[in-house]
Amino acid sequence: MNSQPISELNDRTRTIFRIVVESYLESGAPVGSRTLSKIGGLNLSPASIRNVMQDLEEAGLLAAPHTSAGRMPTEQGLRLFVDGMMQAAEPTADERRAIESRIETSGPIESALAAATAALSGLSACAGVVMVPKRETVLRQFSFARLSGTQALAIMVGADGSVENRLVEITPSVSDGALVEAGNYISARLSGLTLSEALARLDAEIRGQKAALDQASAELVRKGLAVWSLDANDRPVLIVRGQSNLLDETAADLDRVRQLLDELENKEEIARLIDSAREAQATRIFIGSENNLFSLSGSSVIAAPYRDQGGKIVGVVGVIGPTRLNYARIVPMVDFTAQALSRLMK
Repeated sequence: MNSQPISELNDRTRTIFRIVVESYLESGAPVGSRTLSKIGGLNLSPASIRNVMQDLEEAGLLAAPHTSAGRMPTEQGLRLFVDGMMQAAEPTADERRAIESRIETSGPIESALAAATAALSGLSACAGVVMVPKRETVLRQFSFARLSGTQALAIMVGADGSVENRLVEITPSVSDGALVEAGNYISARLSGLTLSEALARLDAEIRGQKAALDQASAELVRKGLAVWSLDANDRPVLIVRGQSNLLDETAADLDRVRQLLDELENKEEIARLIDSAREAQATRIFIGSENNLFSLSGSSVIAAPYRDQGGKIVGVVGVIGPTRLNYARIVPMVDFTAQALSRLMK
């Protein structure tokens, strides 16, 4: 059943619903009518509170995990609370300093991103995640080595000294001479360019008949460059820190936590989920089965994009944890970390 808008709940129902959610997020335990009746200001009997909680359960906002009278919010209820009732608390001065100091003293961009993720993980008691900005390797040297009649190994040396290998499919008619010619062409003519720049220059030289390559060698050069471009787009870089925060003695449902830890091993799928937050202009929240990846563990994701000096979104930072998160505290914290990373990128 779809949850009704918050505006359709009367004041008494809205108050009871808010207290149930806040109590559950704080304690992790279902909340009973007798407990609620003891809270000052409600002035309602346990029977009246039970009737309201029953209405909220029928509306799909609360659920009873077992036969006791206690209730806890459903995923729909949490969504309603987060979107319409939550009062966010700005990060404290100590929390802001903890995040900024880790970022500012961590050297290269990748180290700063990892440090920001670790700081966010520690402060939120969740797993911290960050998408690293996609940066194309600048070519320095390139070569091909035949493996078989239909496969060759493309070997790229970057300007930063990195060495990477990729398999390239070739036709049996490609000679060893063509492999050498293609590697020499890339090293001599395309060195100092990024992969996309190298492909663009290759195409321009072929169109202008300036490429000293036969058709087979030209196709081999294009394949060798393209295999890295496709690979970079398909496998965005993801840093995960603090998985151990999810498994402690207070975890209410160890089976679900272990399921989440298993899901965190699939970094490629998580990267796609986190990367979808690029479409948002601000912090984005995924609760439980709203995303298929964490439907089994019933976990939540809070993620926010960060930008480069030109205002372009270049990455996403966030946390992953159980649905019972302190959203009011963690959402602003993730947003602050994204802003701090945006300042760093400038």
